[in-house]
Amino acid sequence: MSISHPAVSAGPGGVDDAADRASAPVGETTTPAAPLATIDLSAIAHNVRLLRRYAGDTPLMAVVKADAYNHGAVPVARTALTAGARELGVTTIDEALELRAAGIDAPILTWLHAPGTDFAAAIAADIEIAVSSREQLAAVVAAAGALGRTATVAVKIDSGLSRNGVPVDEWAPVADALAAAVGAAAVTFRSIFTHLAHADDPHHPVIDSQRQRFDDAIAVFTERGVAPAVRHISNTAATMTRPDLRYDLVRPGIAIYGLSPLPPGIPASPIDGPTDLRPAMTLSAPVSLVKEIAAGEGVSYGHMWTAPTRTRVALIPLGYADGVVRALGGRLEVAINGRRYPGIGRICMDQFVVHLGPTDTEVRAGDTAVLFGAGIDGGPTAAEWAGLLDTIHYEVITGVRGRVERRYREDAGL
Repeated sequence: MSISHPAVSAGPGGVDDAADRASAPVGETTTPAAPLATIDLSAIAHNVRLLRRYAGDTPLMAVVKADAYNHGAVPVARTALTAGARELGVTTIDEALELRAAGIDAPILTWLHAPGTDFAAAIAADIEIAVSSREQLAAVVAAAGALGRTATVAVKIDSGLSRNGVPVDEWAPVADALAAAVGAAAVTFRSIFTHLAHADDPHHPVIDSQRQRFDDAIAVFTERGVAPAVRHISNTAATMTRPDLRYDLVRPGIAIYGLSPLPPGIPASPIDGPTDLRPAMTLSAPVSLVKEIAAGEGVSYGHMWTAPTRTRVALIPLGYADGVVRALGGRLEVAINGRRYPGIGRICMDQFVVHLGPTDTEVRAGDTAVLFGAGIDGGPTAAEWAGLLDTIHYEVITGVRGRVERRYREDAGL
């Protein structure tokens, strides 16, 4: 994805970064010359404030991994901190270092590390490093010793998801090794956390089983003299549905970007005031070409669609190389000038075609086609794409790539 970063607030006490002034936000009268992923930072701020209401008095970590779910880690992180997030969460050390390089000094946790990872840069940048094994802890201790600094460490517990995290038979050995490292002033033990397998089904019995395992792990570490200062288990879905799992911190992800992880019919916990999330990403492109085709003419590869009468079609310059996956061929709809039009024929690498109909003369080259966005006035959404593709909207928004240019807009009252 081609990326431009206009200036955004750096967060509490921060200053706008001149490097982020590469391009101005999309204006009301600007006609896009290229496909755009427009990120509404006021929507990010709104969603963070809403999630803080779900969290009550519990502090909030904004998860900005994977380039903030493809929304831009630095501007999203700054916006989230301004809106009240206290900490940031990422997957890799490189993601954390990008935030530090942008001048963000909030606490940052990183939790997934390949064998051979050099932890020295993270220690030097005061990044909290989660470990999932004795080997990872030993590598962090070695890096801290080489630097002559104390590392800040978290422990990730595998409570039943069976991904990264310390498994139950390793809790005691890791706790013992951690106690030794703390005693030697090689590390500071800050937090312990885990991840839920069924959080989108808030009454699933595995959730309570994982909570019990998590509490058991905390007890093991505490008995060995390394009690964590911070405990956290709640992702987005748990933040919205399980107040009993708040512990000392919640760490929502997808809802920050305006998308709910809860299936239809699963209610969130009651809170005062509006509860609507606002999707932050709008994917759009200029209409490249409008033309008439004769009855019987086929459209796109394989002629999967044939014109029943003389009719008009429009060409949209986005394709599967940009994240408009081929499986959407003949299934997606776009909004142009407030009206929906169906895609027809196969999605190509660089383009696809929509059917305007025989009498539509309103759509012209240069008009903006919205592929998905906030769903205002019935427009298409990322959740709609997810339904068409039998996937989740996480995959839709993180899949936007290629020649799509990222732009930002924000309201004055962000």
